[in-house]
Amino acid sequence: MDVEGYQLPDELYYSRNHMWVRIEGKEKVKVGVNDFTQKLAGEISYVQLPLEGDVVKKDEVVGTIETKKWTGELFAPVSGKISKVNEALYDDPTLINQDPYGKGWIFEIELENEDEVKELMEVNEAAEWLKEEISKFSK
Repeated sequence: MDVEGYQLPDELYYSRNHMWVRIEGKEKVKVGVNDFTQKLAGEISYVQLPLEGDVVKKDEVVGTIETKKWTGELFAPVSGKISKVNEALYDDPTLINQDPYGKGWIFEIELENEDEVKELMEVNEAAEWLKEEISKFSK
């Protein structure tokens, strides 16, 4: 779905912390930042990833993304164990800018509680929320 020039793929779930979640199996999700965030940030120059094996709680800060002028926090949209990080981001953090929903994914989580995914926004709710976010930053 296109929301004022920002992409929100239909099959994903979204958090109010600007993170997306893709179900990757019965108990695993892939996570990244949404298109709005990567465009607002500009060219990403560094990513501090969580560590594989870390146990995280929903909405906990687990890393950062940085540009030349800005640092933003990465959040765990669900609770669980970090099972994998996108190591390609160490060499090329701009993958997040180039393909935020594909090659720019950030980490995977083995879910502690599958119901937390259902608490996230689906695309239609996320689109309405994103319109509000866009208006905040366009002032």
